[in-house]
Amino acid sequence: MSAHRLLLIRHAKSSWDFPSLDDHDRPLNQRGERDAQTMAARLAQRSDALEAVITSTASRAEAIGQIIAD
Repeated sequence: MSAHRLLLIRHAKSSWDFPSLDDHDRPLNQRGERDAQTMAARLAQRSDALEAVITSTASRAEAIGQIIAD
């Protein structure tokens, strides 16, 4: 029987290029995109594969979830 683990990842830096956007709708900034790619690469090197990726509906959280899932 294998143990299940929960891995929590905080969203990366968001963009403030559009100050009129609600916090929920702000996308990742360039640093956030880069950091998300770095985190995805680190996770890919782990021996235990992710079984699922669950995110909030916030734009930047969904973007990171997609990057990690890919």
